[in-house]
Amino acid sequence: MKKRVLAMALTTCMAVSMLAGCGSSGDSSAASGAAAASTADSGNTESQSAAPSEGKKGTINLWAFTEEVPNMVNQYITEHPDFGYDVNATIIATTEGAYQPALDAALQAGGSEQPDLYCAEAAFVLKYSKGEMESYAMPYADLGFDVDADITQAQLAQYAVDIGTNSSGQVDALGYQATGGCFIYRRSIAKEVFGTDDPAEVSEIIGAGSGSFDKFWEAAKTLADKNIAIVSSDGDVWHAIENSSESGWLDADGKLFIDPAREKFLDISKDLTDNGWSTQSQDWQDAWFADMKGEGAKPVFGFFGPAWLINYTLAPNCGGSAVGEGTYGDWAVCNSPIGFFWGGTWLMANKNMDAEKVAAVAELIHWITLDCTEEGLQYRWANGTLYEGNSTKDAVASTTVMNMSDGTLDFLGGQDMFEYFIPANAYANGKNLTPFDESINSRWRDQVRAYAAGEKDRDAAIKDFKQIVSDELGIDY
Repeated sequence: MKKRVLAMALTTCMAVSMLAGCGSSGDSSAASGAAAASTADSGNTESQSAAPSEGKKGTINLWAFTEEVPNMVNQYITEHPDFGYDVNATIIATTEGAYQPALDAALQAGGSEQPDLYCAEAAFVLKYSKGEMESYAMPYADLGFDVDADITQAQLAQYAVDIGTNSSGQVDALGYQATGGCFIYRRSIAKEVFGTDDPAEVSEIIGAGSGSFDKFWEAAKTLADKNIAIVSSDGDVWHAIENSSESGWLDADGKLFIDPAREKFLDISKDLTDNGWSTQSQDWQDAWFADMKGEGAKPVFGFFGPAWLINYTLAPNCGGSAVGEGTYGDWAVCNSPIGFFWGGTWLMANKNMDAEKVAAVAELIHWITLDCTEEGLQYRWANGTLYEGNSTKDAVASTTVMNMSDGTLDFLGGQDMFEYFIPANAYANGKNLTPFDESINSRWRDQVRAYAAGEKDRDAAIKDFKQIVSDELGIDY
């Protein structure tokens, strides 16, 4: 597979970080819940557009923001030598918003170099599935899929289907990873404070499935009495609040709207700070990672997140690689008080691709997003058998696949994480996203942190947020 890494950010060159995973790093998509990151030198480009290999039918152009999907495709081609096409992968990191303008320009330019298959993540997927760039996406039905039957057979998480459904009600994007969120907690702390580390009992203690944080805050008070923080940062709660709110950031007229649940995050963040219910770290910063290995200012009970947070963030930052080292093996998963998801990658086909490529692109998309057999990408992704020497397991979009897979992890004390991530995926809501979430979220969280730190009052934080969104994004309240 030919690979082209472009280092571009508008008119200047930038470093390209290739991150394996699908989460969104706090307010931006730069850290995609990733473990292994390789970074190209700033300004260093590698461009290959050679003619197809001898005997090949042509070249499929794949655009992505990490190496994850290109590596999957490369694996498929390696195992299917009769596939018939070379694949030219262009990878541009989402750092500083570089990926979207480059992808937009390539789609709009058309021609032989246009993307045939391209990826979008949760922070901006709506722009491509049902927003201003929707017109370039080919509905999956036009790829030859019996979409309703395939989705039913795979039992795909509904929130992911909703996100990938265009404005005409047709599915034009699906993913392979499910990112429904659970609460991931320290077993030793649960035993010390609550007398049990059993996931079912801890679920009850924190009010799992109640749709309310009331019992969670009661647990926070109990933990605080022993100088233990229930979470590390307000960001650990934000993703649950953001993706469970009734409405997104825009109303029906395209004006800024602050859902009451999101506005309440101001008070939640301040309570976490004032009551010592967090360590006042910031997600994706050193103090956050220190809390994962139990080396922060004080012990932290847990983190809200999907399966990728376990695999690509908690595990590499727990201070060990085997039971008894650092916090490795001292974790478990239980249900969240409210349903939410965090991150994800969706695949789309360009409806303007050459007609002779459609069947081949469909073959790749089907293997990644809809194949629920043991030969499909998702089964091997769920069971850690896709790549030789890599046994990392992850939650996948297909409930059918997870029901036939083994999600046990030594990191979780031998717990089968799928027992909790399957209902978490069904519990998540995908109807409150907007194409501007990445940009608006970062500005909102800046104001929330300022309020929680006592740098401004509540009204000023809201007023400043509205003004900044208007001035910088052109979205009025």
